[in-house]
Amino acid sequence: MRLSSCRILELPKITDGRGSLTFAEGGRHLPFDIKRIFYLFDIPAGEMRAAHALKTCQQFIVAFSGEFEVRVDDGQAKNHFHLDRPDCGLYVPPLVWRELAGFSSRAVCLVLASEFYDEADYLDDRAAFMAAVGTQKK
Repeated sequence: MRLSSCRILELPKITDGRGSLTFAEGGRHLPFDIKRIFYLFDIPAGEMRAAHALKTCQQFIVAFSGEFEVRVDDGQAKNHFHLDRPDCGLYVPPLVWRELAGFSSRAVCLVLASEFYDEADYLDDRAAFMAAVGTQKK
């Protein structure tokens, strides 16, 4: 069920002769209010980022520039998404393992999060993630 909630969301895009503008509003375009924004950049070729799940935090991941792949896993099923447009992104609910890889040169990954940073929310050990998922499915 959690994996089926991972989905690409299109954001509004306004284009005219001056270029394009895209925006996201929490609770309107995203299924959560935005409490934190962060971005990843200058990622060396071949490096992977994330490799964790979050207990309560929801995220919206956007290829702000360039492209990369997001691999998601809920402990039972896996999927992957190729992100390469700044006017759409991937919604990832809690308790979904995510790995970001295959970054193009000069890629920028923008992440909008439903929660403030809390180290205790992170499951960065695969065994701990599987135990958390198992607990949730009972």
